[in-house]
Amino acid sequence: MTRAPERLPTAGRPVIRSNPMLQALGREGERLKLSLLHPVRSVPLAFLAVIIVGAGILMLPVSRTGTVDDIVTTAFFTAVSSVCVTGLITVDTATFWTPFGHVVILALIQVGGFGIMSLASLLALFVRKTIGLRGQLVAQSETHTLNFGDVKSVLFRVMKIMAVFEAVTALILTARFWIAYDDDLGTAVWHGVFHAVSAFNNAGFALYSDNLIGFAEDPWIIVPICAAIIAGGLGFPVIIQLIRNPFNVKNWTIHLRLTVYGSLLLLVVGIALFAAFEWNRQETLGPLSLGGKILGSLAGGVFPRTAGFNSIDYGAATPETLMVTNILMFIGGGSAGTAGGIKITTFLVLGFAIWNEVRGREQVTIAHRSISSSTQRQALTVALLGVGAVILGTFLLLMSTDYSLDKVLFETISAFGTVGLSTGITYNLPPTAEWVLMALMFAGRIGTVTVASAIALASRPRLFQLPEERPIIG
Repeated sequence: MTRAPERLPTAGRPVIRSNPMLQALGREGERLKLSLLHPVRSVPLAFLAVIIVGAGILMLPVSRTGTVDDIVTTAFFTAVSSVCVTGLITVDTATFWTPFGHVVILALIQVGGFGIMSLASLLALFVRKTIGLRGQLVAQSETHTLNFGDVKSVLFRVMKIMAVFEAVTALILTARFWIAYDDDLGTAVWHGVFHAVSAFNNAGFALYSDNLIGFAEDPWIIVPICAAIIAGGLGFPVIIQLIRNPFNVKNWTIHLRLTVYGSLLLLVVGIALFAAFEWNRQETLGPLSLGGKILGSLAGGVFPRTAGFNSIDYGAATPETLMVTNILMFIGGGSAGTAGGIKITTFLVLGFAIWNEVRGREQVTIAHRSISSSTQRQALTVALLGVGAVILGTFLLLMSTDYSLDKVLFETISAFGTVGLSTGITYNLPPTAEWVLMALMFAGRIGTVTVASAIALASRPRLFQLPEERPIIG
């Protein structure tokens, strides 16, 4: 008996897709899907809870040396900037907050950089020797662990990686502060630890009123901080893979290749362009020695990668430098780390997709591996949501302030990318603008995909396919 030919879809008539799994599970399948996706909501709620607690502590008189007109907004802004490892400030960190306040800020940076739900899961491991299913799902979504069985081991590795990098950086900085700057040992240790944690977590908070401008020509301060920033910005999955397989490049995963090569490319381009635009300008690198100019250029290429430290006054930088910095801040660093931005992998996947489309290839390939259409759609979603957030934030700041577009755009991208660099306008923003920046920092740290996933949790898969129609593009 011959088989009847399949009927072609007619215009306007949907094609039913058979899905045995969904048909078998029915409503239980939908409940299972929602249960698995529910942890995505827990991450922003946990960050929000820690921000509220941190802000409450910073409001206490023991946390601050002075007063401001609106301590609530100031405390919340500092807490959001700390937990979201951004570094934007509305008051002088060095003088406004007491030593107790500095400890609170450091704790918020560490918790925010490690990942709040990851930290909670790790504490559960220590106390109960196990993590529940919900806890493992949350930790998996926050650490971007692909293998469900690796969640516990990944958490311990992340903790060890952070401890090692921060300890080594703190040791070098402590020795330098103690030997070269006449700090007593206790002060040197505290400054070394604070700046090491701030650097590895890409936070950009400093205990000096001029941030790192006073150390612009000191390689024993700038280089260790830059190294810690780069390491933290690579992302924990990349660091773990590099530790396991540092030299066998042929066996590197696509994610590892994109992150490492992309980071090197952006680093070289950032340093070169920063040097080209600022080398002889008296307002920035001009007065420095040759070594200072090289260090300043290095910092100019590294700090915009979501770290937020500054060794020059960005308010005096050229428009070209600000534009390059905007691009670096928006791209950011590696995924599942302490960096912000839309991430290097997102940027490069979109770049390869455009390149393959221009060449007329249907399949996007990177290093002899194909990239799924779902990955391309996810990258496009992240990038466009990021652009939308920056545009909306810039528009709101322009409405609430009198600053020019270039300065407002720089501030907005810095907040969304959780960078912390500023042209100096943050101190003078009205409370409305500060809350806009807080929202951008929160969205940038939590991640546009996480926010989008939380909104779309109630969506159900469509069991039919609508007829295709092609609009005119271009």
